[in-house]
Amino acid sequence: MCLNMQGRALVFLYMFVTVVFYLERKAPVAQIDHEDMVDIIQGESETIEIPDRLPLLPVRDMVVFMYMVLPLFVGRDRSVRAVDAAMAKDRLLLLATQRDSTVENPKRDDIHRVGTVAMILRLLKLPDGRAKLLVQGLARARIVEYAETKPFYQVKIEKLVEEPVGEVSLEVEALMRNVCEQSEKILEFRGELTGEVSAIFHSIDEPTRLADLVASNLKLKTEEAQGLLEVNDPVQKLHRVHELLSKELEVSAMQAKIQSHASEEISKTQREYFLREQMRAIHKELGDVDERAQETLAYSKKIKKAKMPNEAHQAAYEQLRRLEQMHPDAAEASMVRTYLDWLVDVPWSKSSKGVLDVKKAQRVLDGDHFDLKKVKDRVLEYLSVRKLNKDMKGPILCFVGPPGVGKTSLGRSIAKAMNRKFFRISLGGVRDEAEIRGHRRTYIGALPGRIIQGLKRCGTKNPVFMMDEVDKIGADFRGDPAAALLEVLDPEQNVSFTDHYLNLPFDLSRVLFITTANLADSIPAALRDRMEVIELTGYAEEEKLAIAQRFLIPRQIKENGITPKHIRISHGAVGKIISEYTLEAGLRNLEREIAALCRKVARRVAEGEKGPFRITGANIHRYLGVAKYLPDLEQEYHEVGVATGLACTQVGGEVLYVEATTMKGKGDLTLTGQLGEVMQESARAALTYARSHAKTLKIRSNFYQDADIHIHVPAGAVPKDGPSAGVTIATALVSALSGRAVSRDVAMTGEITLRGRVLPVGGLKEKALAALRAKVRKIIIPEKNRQELAEISANIKRKLTFIPVSHMDEVLGLALQPKPRKRQAHHSGSEDVNQAR
Repeated sequence: MCLNMQGRALVFLYMFVTVVFYLERKAPVAQIDHEDMVDIIQGESETIEIPDRLPLLPVRDMVVFMYMVLPLFVGRDRSVRAVDAAMAKDRLLLLATQRDSTVENPKRDDIHRVGTVAMILRLLKLPDGRAKLLVQGLARARIVEYAETKPFYQVKIEKLVEEPVGEVSLEVEALMRNVCEQSEKILEFRGELTGEVSAIFHSIDEPTRLADLVASNLKLKTEEAQGLLEVNDPVQKLHRVHELLSKELEVSAMQAKIQSHASEEISKTQREYFLREQMRAIHKELGDVDERAQETLAYSKKIKKAKMPNEAHQAAYEQLRRLEQMHPDAAEASMVRTYLDWLVDVPWSKSSKGVLDVKKAQRVLDGDHFDLKKVKDRVLEYLSVRKLNKDMKGPILCFVGPPGVGKTSLGRSIAKAMNRKFFRISLGGVRDEAEIRGHRRTYIGALPGRIIQGLKRCGTKNPVFMMDEVDKIGADFRGDPAAALLEVLDPEQNVSFTDHYLNLPFDLSRVLFITTANLADSIPAALRDRMEVIELTGYAEEEKLAIAQRFLIPRQIKENGITPKHIRISHGAVGKIISEYTLEAGLRNLEREIAALCRKVARRVAEGEKGPFRITGANIHRYLGVAKYLPDLEQEYHEVGVATGLACTQVGGEVLYVEATTMKGKGDLTLTGQLGEVMQESARAALTYARSHAKTLKIRSNFYQDADIHIHVPAGAVPKDGPSAGVTIATALVSALSGRAVSRDVAMTGEITLRGRVLPVGGLKEKALAALRAKVRKIIIPEKNRQELAEISANIKRKLTFIPVSHMDEVLGLALQPKPRKRQAHHSGSEDVNQAR
């Protein structure tokens, strides 16, 4: 194949346009120097014969077109050997594109069959073994056969000859002009169009060369470029190039539009700034106060009105001076304005005029809540002391009790009784310390903590501030909110509480903080030490009945748009709802069921029916459906190995049945029912007690050698743990080993030691209420819990018999029935279970 003068001219053309396009793509071809161009011209003046067998060089992420000059970096061993073989012979090799550029060692199927025969114009060996080439495409060729695969690919090729165009028709000429014009527009958008480039485009009169020139410099995907390379028809190839140019032209036009819009925005901003400065100068000449001066004056008045402490006052004026010196549109100016807004809005000196009339406060508390005498007395004591000593610091109260007993509503009533603002936040699930102390102003979007935010919303520095769910605070890499609360809830420290955002001390000693929790054990010890814990136990059935009649029913009648004339709910109906439709220590579900009754009556009234509608225990199921809960009743028989225990949970007291049985084995102890570590240790302690007192308890001394023991607490899907089940487990175990039945009307609570001492437990009232619901009339309690009986209402003590004990021997004497003379065997794959009616 021989290249004439037109070919050499095209070499210059390809070199020029390639350099222009690759400069846009920041390719290293821009480093081609004058000597390389001279070498290309001299090399192309010779006649080049392309042999039928050439070394193969796979290339990645590019397709080489004819007459295209570009640099290549060769690093793979097989590719370096192919280059060496070409240099040793005639400098010719076949460049074929890989199908997948990520394949390091391509196989035959990984390489396209059509490629470009190229000549190596310049070779530079690098110290690391790689090579830098300058190559020029000469002709297209197809791989016919892989002659050799080692140490490099040697292939037999077939040169691809393009179809002759013949005389250029009007359609082809118009198409070529469109391609040239579109190429010029793209270069014009990029700012690279010159007269020389335009002349070169219009001097090409062959469709295939024009298509190759443009295609080699478009940002095409590898598959699109490979498809163009494989097209034999020059006109078809030019059509495809025209389509790709149209797409590229749209993209370039959009880029130019975006750049133009950005420039216009910048110009607009500069123009507005210039005009604003001119307006400011005009106002100054006229003696008018400009906007910046007005803003400064407004902030100055707000700072004086806020009556801040000296430190905060100085900090506010310092920030105001900074704002005066800033440009109004600066980003930092907005942050300073936000900071000043918070400083002037925080109630540094505003206080509510609280009510110190103790008797009036008592009437408010009694009107809003039933019973809760201990809590009401504590609030009234605080008001009494505050009346005598106005400088008294606010107490930190912590209401602990099951859900629905009125902890949050009690806080609202306290605020109402004291004529103070009320604010509530929930700390359940809070894990970020910044929720309490705030974010530092260096962060984007920083805000004060929820304490300062709450005070700002209240507008006073002495509100009743309630923090719910303080026992459910979390901690992670962002800090420990419970530790941050130590400063808030410590009367000795909160006089100078510092929020990270304000970075100024704020006096919280006037705030009445009230926290709530379901369990006191979950509150961190250091935090619990700073609070006065007041326990709110669950309600007995009589108390729920009274609360429903006095508070819940009237409230739901009003909220559902009916009147007392429309509905009559009997005491029996309320009792049925309490015992069969709710199972809780509080009142939430009770109020929901009452609301359901009112809604159904409201619907009938809205449909035109006339009341009153009487709801009794006999027809309650027509409104609420079948009973949802059947209360746990006492055991039907005195049963061997089954003891009734009492437990205290987050939802109040519950009855807990402990089952124990023995079977032939090797002395293994099996515990089931999802027992926690504390209950498992109680079971082991009970077993040790039984073994050490086997003679006294009249059981076989070697029972643990040939018998396995299984202790189970029903409702295995519910996790259980706590220190109240030791006595119950020991009773069930001794009953199973001795064959003596446990009395069905006795429930018990208490922990056991190895020597049989009964230790005190908590939640005595909740457990007593659970025993009442289960129709149990006798409760065995630890002797050290005797003094807590004074806090249990007389109504409960009339229905229950509390038996204090100090040793396990007393428990067994009260709970176990005498061993019957006759035994009724009941065999079910284990040892006999004795039952005595």
